[in-house]
Amino acid sequence: MPELPNTLSAKDVDTPALLAEIREWVELETHTPDAAAVSELAAMVAGRAQAMGFATETLPGIDGKGDMLLVRHGQPTTERKGILILAHLDTVHARGSLAGPLPWRVEGDRIWGPGIYDMKAGACMALEALRLARDTGNGPPLPVTIMYVPDEETGSESARARIEAEANRAAVALVVEPARDGGKIVVARKGVAMFDITATGRASHAGTHPQNGRSAIREAARVVLALEALNDPVRGITVTVGTITGGTGRNTIPAECRMQVDLRLPDAEAAREVLAAVEALAPSDPDIALTIEGGMNRPAFTQTEAARAVFDTARGIAADLGIDLVGMATGGGSDGNFTAALGVPTLDGLGVDGAGAHTFDEHILVSSLAPRTALLANLLLTLE
Repeated sequence: MPELPNTLSAKDVDTPALLAEIREWVELETHTPDAAAVSELAAMVAGRAQAMGFATETLPGIDGKGDMLLVRHGQPTTERKGILILAHLDTVHARGSLAGPLPWRVEGDRIWGPGIYDMKAGACMALEALRLARDTGNGPPLPVTIMYVPDEETGSESARARIEAEANRAAVALVVEPARDGGKIVVARKGVAMFDITATGRASHAGTHPQNGRSAIREAARVVLALEALNDPVRGITVTVGTITGGTGRNTIPAECRMQVDLRLPDAEAAREVLAAVEALAPSDPDIALTIEGGMNRPAFTQTEAARAVFDTARGIAADLGIDLVGMATGGGSDGNFTAALGVPTLDGLGVDGAGAHTFDEHILVSSLAPRTALLANLLLTLE
């Protein structure tokens, strides 16, 4: 790791001020479908970034999603690539969570609030880390872009093309999704695929003319077993039929049954194999039709040698901050899947430590905030 003239420590982070800022972000509730609220937060963050002296660019929301915000220190190009920090402003929590089941609450080292862990604390931390790095020595040697995405929680459908465009000008991608399992960062993620499968049969009276019916539910049961057979714990392949709905009444042969299917795939080979098997599903009865819609939502994120080198740099920086940085693989997806799939060395889970993502127990550990902000700032100063 290069010698830094002014290495930052946790003492350089004004934790009370940072927490006050995080609270403002959390108290503006930004459920993904609430595009206006997400855009309002993007505008607020843009104002904060401009006051710090950074250039900003707001990309109007598309497909009914909120605006996307870019905060830049320097301008990356295809010749002079920079560091891309990925964050998102949306949460899974509906408006009213703050006044209801998940209010801002402080108990010892823990603070609760909707989206505080996933990932408003990390998103806010990224801007502070960039400011600290800029104000230390000569600032980051590479251009830095923070990309605030409006719809990560629903798959970043409106943002993916924009993420990939920025990734093509990035030497490294750093994702401030929350830390895992006591402070671990993420070095690999499974790919995610989603399918909607509909079986269409023929309705008939279950008592008087059952022979005339063709049960879509019975066909769906067969399909569920075929999908379950694709699970392979050794290879890390997970296939889950998450919901199943069908039929119109107890005494009617069901004419339709719908299934929602989630797949987690560890690598491109597994993705090709399992997706082909799903798409090849066929009805067992010529009078029943199967409609299969969907596909890959996020490609697999595997750790390359270049990404391992970035992790080793981060681990060395963390050690100086008293952090034993451990890398782990996870089944959940993030926007880091997109950058890693393009060959950009990617580190994920660089946000704050805590627990309870997507639940009413969502909270952060205050003690992790300053050291992890310093870690990120020092990474920005070190990577070149």
